[in-house]
Amino acid sequence: MRISVIGCGYLGAVHAAAMASLGHEVVGIDVDERKIDALRAGRAPFFEPGLPELLLEAGDAGGLTFSTDIAAVAGARVHFVCVGTPQMKGEFRADMRYVDASVTSLLPHLQPGDVVVGKSTVPVGTAERLAEQIAPTGATLIWNPEFLREGFAVEDTLHPDRFVYGLPTDEAGVVTAAGEAAKALLDEVYATPLSDGTPLVVTDYPTAQLVKVAANSFLATKISFINAMAELCEATGGDVTQLADAIGYDVRIGRKFLNAGLGFGGGCLPKDIRAFMARAGELGVDQALTFLREVDSINGRRRERMVELAREVCEGTLVGKRVAVLGATFKPNSDDIRDSPALAVADMLDKAGAHVVVTDPQGIENARAARPDLHYADDVLDAVRDADVVLLGTEWAQYRDLDPDKLADVVAAKHILDGRNVLDPARWRAAGWTYRALGRP
Repeated sequence: MRISVIGCGYLGAVHAAAMASLGHEVVGIDVDERKIDALRAGRAPFFEPGLPELLLEAGDAGGLTFSTDIAAVAGARVHFVCVGTPQMKGEFRADMRYVDASVTSLLPHLQPGDVVVGKSTVPVGTAERLAEQIAPTGATLIWNPEFLREGFAVEDTLHPDRFVYGLPTDEAGVVTAAGEAAKALLDEVYATPLSDGTPLVVTDYPTAQLVKVAANSFLATKISFINAMAELCEATGGDVTQLADAIGYDVRIGRKFLNAGLGFGGGCLPKDIRAFMARAGELGVDQALTFLREVDSINGRRRERMVELAREVCEGTLVGKRVAVLGATFKPNSDDIRDSPALAVADMLDKAGAHVVVTDPQGIENARAARPDLHYADDVLDAVRDADVVLLGTEWAQYRDLDPDKLADVVAAKHILDGRNVLDPARWRAAGWTYRALGRP
């Protein structure tokens, strides 16, 4: 089937390459010429494991092309809208300009029977509004939220844990004939993963739009819950990692997303829960999501607390102290620095008077562009040289496996701050280091 993918960022580029690998003829559309040039050459414009190989394979097979011209969607039967919905500057609301522009640009090229598939994370009510715009063309809108994890996006696209289809329904809540026809077409697109047994949830527009923000809000709540427990552990002398292990054995709770530390960041969880709160306020049900304000607040406090720990090990002042921050990205296996806790802490340390040196395996160039006032090093040993404090901010595998004896030879003082609770305290303390972490004695 011929498919178009509008927007070739983290979501769209992976989706386009994955759909081509499933045998479809795919054209990716984006307004960024540099991004399109890179994708045409088989180069991923961002770091995502497995994507470069997928791009080269699909490109060599001739099933994947890219263009900046929206007219290139001609002949496609299914059009995926994969553009970003960033947080609006100075507000909690999602900025919908890219979604709206994408759909508007598509309208002249839609044919009766075509399917427009919304994958962007949007405020509930958006699908209904866009469906009205699309209806005169004879095309049908399906809302099909994405659930990708950066660093695992290729796997999550080819082997998702579920599909959700939001279909148009009549006043009685029954899927319309156009909706059934559109569903059949999207089933063809996803035939391979569906045949492998991927669960499919078929629902209406409002529910499909709520699924993604509800899932992200739950995950954010779980992370902030364990970080609130970390605050209590610090006050009582408890160990939050052991606490998480103990409650994680409860099958009703589970151990995933109970890792205390600097908290969550990235381009999804922070902005999605804020947009969810904003939309609830617009609908007059803001009290239902009041708890998310505390979730967001707890997340921010973790960053402030890490700066306090750095100040404590530096005997009360950070002025003139050299601090090495290991990690700039919001998570490992990504080059994404959006709302990165590690980079936010580095910035706060810099503002407190410290000389901050940041290193990261993949995110250095993005960090330099966003925080040019900080100092950067390409490898760990250069970053920690003569450091008064070493702070682990992103749990890259190479940082978890660091040798404390090797680092001891180059630092000025042996103080390690474990912002992700992934290091072995006994090992570091045996090597003569002062080990501090959030929620651990």
